[in-house]
Formats: sequence, structure tokens, C-alpha cells
Amino acid sequence: MPTNLPPEAMDKWEEVEAARNPRDKMLKMQEFLKYVPQHKGTMKLRGEIKRKIAIIRDDLEEKKRKGTGKSSGGPKLFVEKEGAAQVAVLGVTNAGKSCLLQAVTNANVTVAATPYTTREPTPGIMDFGDVQFQMVETPAVMEGSGDGRAWGPVTLGVARNADGVILMVDLSSDPVGQLELLMAELEKSRVLVSRPSGRVEIDRKHAGVALRVILIGNLVDCTMKEVEDLLRSYRINDAIVKITGDVTLDDVEDAIFETTTYKPALVVANKLDVAGAEANLRALKKHVNGKMPIVAMSCERKVGVNELGKALIESLGIIRVYTKEPGSREHTGRPFALKRGTTIGDLAKGIHKEFVSNFLFAMVWAKRLPFSPKKVGLNFALEDGDVVEIHTKI
Repeated sequence: MPTNLPPEAMDKWEEVEAARNPRDKMLKMQEFLKYVPQHKGTMKLRGEIKRKIAIIRDDLEEKKRKGTGKSSGGPKLFVEKEGAAQVAVLGVTNAGKSCLLQAVTNANVTVAATPYTTREPTPGIMDFGDVQFQMVETPAVMEGSGDGRAWGPVTLGVARNADGVILMVDLSSDPVGQLELLMAELEKSRVLVSRPSGRVEIDRKHAGVALRVILIGNLVDCTMKEVEDLLRSYRINDAIVKITGDVTLDDVEDAIFETTTYKPALVVANKLDVAGAEANLRALKKHVNGKMPIVAMSCERKVGVNELGKALIESLGIIRVYTKEPGSREHTGRPFALKRGTTIGDLAKGIHKEFVSNFLFAMVWAKRLPFSPKKVGLNFALEDGDVVEIHTKI
């Protein structure tokens, strides 16, 4: 059941939401914790707030040590996103994370046998199938990372902010044990790599919009009124809340505090070329049992790069849509990299908002259509490889 926080805590959380810089947000979180009772029902919430405080404090201390005097505006774990999707690469020390980035991206990384060489997130761009992925190598995961040990807050913070994660294991040394460790530390920090049964998205709006709850699933052991009452108790009065799948009141409260997040994941099993790798790979596949895709690689020899690209496109739900000018015989070179389920309307809005207001129709070329091109409207769902020609009034 929800934590049933006292009104004073609700008021303090509203102040946390209103804070506009990291130091103020940290101080408001510390005040908030003073009003959160300590019992079994609040353990998860208190742990998550303490984790966020620790991340901000580390960032402020790092900026002070470097002599900048103030934070740059966000935690040091923040890596500005580029490309179609940002993918966090997680693994124990010497699993081959740096070697992977060297093999598939333009990143300038140091590959060394020395443990714990990587101390901060390192991004690089991987080009595959007309799509650019931003791969971010993270400091090694160890037991206790999810509790804040060593670089745990940085690594798991990158995973939380990314669009997806790669769980990298070393086939020469107990890959099943490594994978279990990675998943355990992710779970401690409330980052899920198994798709949850339900999802709650809260889009806070400016005052005057009112509260709208859109239900596209099922409420479990609660009513719509209880959901609305819980949201309003946290001063969420102007927002659009979208509920999909099977959702409980606990799930709604998790969404308020952003304590739990789901990230699509795949396993990269590295060092396929070493002795004993094949047997360990079979054991790993048996353990995973189809719950996540596994890509076997030898990063040193650049074996499995093509399979990795395909797996990323599939697991992240990316489709490539090409556009062409009316009357032109050829589509543009690089496609729009979009999420599966994107419509013509979404594409038009992404190109320019006037494409929607002046929209007449679109022509779509696709192998799946019995007749191509096909004249369609804004609600037509796009798929990978479609070619689109948008016609407007102007």
C-alpha cells in the first residue's frame, strides 16, 4: 500500500518539485526526509531519496574540488543525449566495456587489463543501418554499487537516464554470476530490465490544465477515485496521467517519486574466442531462458558487431522512416529514427508543426502494403523501412 505520508511531508515534496537548482533540491530533499516516518512501508522511498541526495552531493563536491565553485546544473552522471538512442554499457571490471566502445564507436577510450580503469562515463557514437546509437561506457559495477559504493551512483544514474542498457559479461569467468550481480545492483537502484506489468506516466502541466487520468489498462485493488485522491494528496492537480497495463496504487506512488524505471536490455557476452567460452555461453542462454536477447561477441576481433546493431534496433523498438519531396523520385539519405508505433501525425509534427496544421494527405511506399504507394491520413501507423511523402495545403 502507499506510504501514507503526513501532510507536512507532502508539502515538503511540493517544495522539492519546485526547486530550480541542484543545491536547493538537495536541501529540500533532506528536509522532506525529516517528515517521512521510518517503517517498512517507507524503506524503498527513503532509500531512493537518499540515493538522489548522494548523487547531487557528489556532484557539488566534485565541482568545488575542481574550483568551479558551483554545479553545472545537474549531476555529473548526466551525459547529453545524441543519436537515435542512448545506451548505457554496464559490466563488472575487465568485462570488455572499453574494448566494445573501441570496436563499434568513434570514442577515444583506453583499453587496459588493469581493474577499474574507467572512472567516469565515456560516450561514443555507433553507426548501424542508417541509425546512430550513443553508447556510454560506465565505471565497473561491483557488489554494493546499488547501495552507493564506489562509482555506483554514477553508473546506475547513467543507466537510469539512458534509453536502454547493455549488460556486458565475460565468457571466460562465470557469466551467469556476473549477470546476476548486474541485475541485483540495478534492482537495488530501482532500474528494471524486465518489462513491468504496468506503467504510469505523469506529465505535469502548467496551472489551469486540471488533472486528467487516462486509463488504457487495469487498476489492481484500487479505484480511479483512489488514484486521483493519491495524486492530489501530492499536490498533483494539473497533469495528464497515462496508465497502461496492470497498475496498483504503489505503482502510481512510485511514478510520483520516479523511484522505479524500466529500461530495455540486452546481454553482450564478450570474449567468445577464449577457451571454455562456448560452454559458458550455453549456460548463460539456459539461465536467461529467452527473457533477454544475448549477443555473443569478441570485441577484440570485432566479431558480432552486426548482430549487436540488429539487437539494439529490435530491443529499443526503433523504426527507420525515410521521407521524400513530392514529385521526387528518391527519398532522402538518412532516415528518421522513430519509436515503434509512431504515426504519420507524429512524423509530421517532428518535421515542422505547420506540417500538421496544413496537412492534406501522405503517400506511403511499403513492402507490406498490397498496393504501394498508398494514400493515408495522420493516424496511419508507420513501420521500419517505410518511405513517406507528405502533402500540405501550402
